[in-house]
Amino acid sequence: MFIEIINTMKPTKREYSQFLIIDDDPGIAKFLVTYLRQRGHTCHALTDGFQTASWLSENDCEVAIVDLKMPKVDGISLISFMRELNPTLPIVVFTGIGYDEEQMHAALRAGANGYVSKNLPIEQLYCVLARILATCQQRKRSVAFNGQQTALAGAA
Repeated sequence: MFIEIINTMKPTKREYSQFLIIDDDPGIAKFLVTYLRQRGHTCHALTDGFQTASWLSENDCEVAIVDLKMPKVDGISLISFMRELNPTLPIVVFTGIGYDEEQMHAALRAGANGYVSKNLPIEQLYCVLARILATCQQRKRSVAFNGQQTALAGAA
């Protein structure tokens, strides 16, 4: 009986997140996949931005990590395109450009939720990802709570 109670008390909340990495450099893509998997997450990497639409149509992810400088498609255009496909998908720029205020503002205007330079320690990217995931989870809880309040108000 005691074990049954403990088993029902286990949290059902998933402790990992699903990431999509879009970076033309296979070495960086592999590094990010390895790093995030070591942190307990699942992820998939694309080295061609043109694969993004088909991948997103068949798969889910909680956050996309996008490089800005890619040979076939630039990151700003890709972010705008992804924003059209999924207006709520969090997108974080991870770029080798470094801190370029003009590029950063262009990425944010296109719909990016964060901007991290590849020149910074990888933990900086992880901090931004954690912040964005926490914000998304808070929004989901708020929407669910407001929906419950609306349902209760309608029942009263």
